[in-house]
Amino acid sequence: MNIPEHVVLRRIPAESTAEQVEALVREHAKLVYQVVFAALRHPQEAEDAVQETFIRVWKHAGELSKVVNIRAWLARIAWRIASDWRRKHLKPVVICADDLSKLPATGASVEEDVIRAQQVALLERMIGMLPDDLREVVELSTVDELTSVEIGQTLGIPESSVRGRLARARQLLREKVQGLMERNRKTGVET
Repeated sequence: MNIPEHVVLRRIPAESTAEQVEALVREHAKLVYQVVFAALRHPQEAEDAVQETFIRVWKHAGELSKVVNIRAWLARIAWRIASDWRRKHLKPVVICADDLSKLPATGASVEEDVIRAQQVALLERMIGMLPDDLREVVELSTVDELTSVEIGQTLGIPESSVRGRLARARQLLREKVQGLMERNRKTGVET
């Protein structure tokens, strides 16, 4: 009996849903973790949010064939879950502008890596002080290295809005750094 190939192939089950989701986890777990960590800034909370993200992916696995950009789709789910998680579980951190001037200045006796760590901490605090809409695009752009298109898809906003928010965020950060440098220069603190 001669059965055509396309009839035989139709009888072989396609990759199961479990295999598809498992492949997504293997390939994109790091991206999902980076997205949720950028929003939550807490490793255990981020791990929980990653699990919640892939549970949601499992629930919507039937839609996988319709997804054009899996990376952006996962980032969007992860960002929404992390944002919801932050609102429900984490207390907001309030940082005053005066706190920035109280940060220890780098001195000649401090090791290079300590200086770098202080600079990173200062930048993270400054980013944390940005309005939510600006902070989100900066974190997705710098921490998660998403493109403007992917950020727009993740947040559900146009790409032009992403670029505008990034420009405003960079300008605000530039002004904050300049203000801090000016205050430090007036008080005689080295930057």
